[in-house]
Amino acid sequence: MPEGYTIVAAGTPTGESAIAMVRLTGPDCEQLCAEAFGKPSPTPRLATYGTYRSKSGDVIDKCVFTYFKEPASFTGEDMLEISTHGSPFIVQKVIQDLIARGCQPAEPGDFSRTGFLNGKMDLTQAEAIIDLIHARSGRALEAAHKQLDGSIGNAVNELVETLLHLIAHLEAYIDFPDEDLPPENMDGPSKELSILIRKIENLISTSEYTTLLHEGICTVIAGEPNAGKSSLLNALTGSERAIVSDQPGTTRDYIEDRLTIGSYLLRVVDTAGLHEAQSDIECIGINKAIEQASKSDLLLLVVDASKPYPTLPEAVKERLLQGKALLVINKTDLIEEGIPYNSGKLNIPHIQISALKQEGINRLRNKILEILESDIKVPDEQSVLVSARHAGALEVAKKALMEAKQKLKENIFIELVANDLRASLEAMEQITGRIDNERMLDHLFSSFCIGK
Repeated sequence: MPEGYTIVAAGTPTGESAIAMVRLTGPDCEQLCAEAFGKPSPTPRLATYGTYRSKSGDVIDKCVFTYFKEPASFTGEDMLEISTHGSPFIVQKVIQDLIARGCQPAEPGDFSRTGFLNGKMDLTQAEAIIDLIHARSGRALEAAHKQLDGSIGNAVNELVETLLHLIAHLEAYIDFPDEDLPPENMDGPSKELSILIRKIENLISTSEYTTLLHEGICTVIAGEPNAGKSSLLNALTGSERAIVSDQPGTTRDYIEDRLTIGSYLLRVVDTAGLHEAQSDIECIGINKAIEQASKSDLLLLVVDASKPYPTLPEAVKERLLQGKALLVINKTDLIEEGIPYNSGKLNIPHIQISALKQEGINRLRNKILEILESDIKVPDEQSVLVSARHAGALEVAKKALMEAKQKLKENIFIELVANDLRASLEAMEQITGRIDNERMLDHLFSSFCIGK
């Protein structure tokens, strides 16, 4: 966004609704409020009812508008939020009129980027806005709120302060070698480096769980053709997501859908049936099924209760031995009640259902939740959860600290140790955005919504 311009965008999704919102930020907001609503001195932070008139004097809508005086706004600039009736046509007319008055259309992320550049939030808090918008589970929402409150920024700033103290300590010996300083003793700095490295490792370890929160726990449904895998997917999601047929091999490629169980988001994958392929295209589908099963976070092996336990590919057998797996004995409506299923020596949790008749689905969901809560490593409530971007920067910081520690151990020049510490500091400050990296900011904010 060019400096000094006022930008405008819809703050609500396109489509009909009761109310829609148009938002502006920039130096002309107060003047635009006077022109459009006849309010030359709007009271900041007070919702006001008024008539929006176009530049030519035509009435566009009866609206509620709120003016925010800088710096007490989301962006740190003057802002104006206009709540119109939820007609896409009205929203478009208002935006077109504001552009005619000199506003510039906002690009994705412009509002949040302006707030970041004006010091209203650090980079981790800006990222939390996207996480809030995309949250699909209770745990993801909770993590996003903590990040928005500054949990990651505070944790990183604490590390930065410790590192700055260490750098100052070492550089005192570099800059003032002839001063009356205590004899050099690197035991203290070495211990502090060990503590810093351990804290960074603890933060990095949470990134795996963060990925599960936002992308969903990869839950693969595997089994022989016609075991009822697609019926199970439909039963779990409550929709006709997959085609169900008596003809084996209906699913040639894998199908994905998402659902929430408890406070967990699951990315459920229905795969092709595991059997001896009769064609090249079947072989491709089966190989994809094996690949998906091998890298799953949770594996649901579906078997037909009326048939013997299937012969499975070695990769799937190995995956079952790794845990976080459930044997789903389907089609219990085809057998007499009480007859146990013979799965040989397979030692994993099991449950009996009939996906076709919707029997046992709630028990299955409860069983899945039980497995997730026992097998998925969940950080405690006090833990700070970092993203893949944060973890990447922390890995760089950790490597630099380990090199510094090794140099201290080998009694190498303090100047080189200090260089490693400064490299670690730079990597950490990329997390909160203290270092101006234009390309990184462009990439991050381009993923935001227009109007955010």
